Amino acid sequence: MSTPAYSWSTRFLSLFDDCTAKYRKGDTDFNGYYSPDDLAFLSQIGYKPREFFDFVEDHVNYGDPTPDTALLVAAVRRDYLLVIQKGQHSSQETTPDQLPPKPQEVDGIPWLPRLIAKARLKLRGEMDPEIMYGCGGDRQFLTKYDIHPADFLRTVWAAGDDDVKIIAYVKKQS
Repeated sequence: MSTPAYSWSTRFLSLFDDCTAKYRKGDTDFNGYYSPDDLAFLSQIGYKPREFFDFVEDHVNYGDPTPDTALLVAAVRRDYLLVIQKGQHSSQETTPDQLPPKPQEVDGIPWLPRLIAKARLKLRGEMDPEIMYGCGGDRQFLTKYDIHPADFLRTVWAAGDDDVKIIAYVKKQS
């Protein structure tokens, strides 16, 4: 069953709340969280079950991301899927060992090469289940530079392959 475009955000937040309640009750196996309709919905917005769960898990354990942040990040991914990918999911998947190392720097900024790579993967829906856009390290970086995770995604989208634009944006924020 397809979720109407007008109400997808309501469905997202409802599912986020349902999964949060399950996690808080001690159910940490996300494989049982989703009905077939939920899985179809996640696919419709460009989400994989594990990446949705990762946001729920970190929300419960650390209070971050908030449901609002999770929704805004999902909105960017959904928009990219619909506008750029024309609703077609990528068949590619990148594993954690293919990412730039955590300490790698660009223009003196550690973590940024990794975050740029993860943002591009998030936009295209190409993250291995072991990769999380918005993980603790990403959140620490984004907080330091006062950049919302959804704003960073939109910046990466707008910059295309031009890392110089992304670097300039990050420097401007600090």
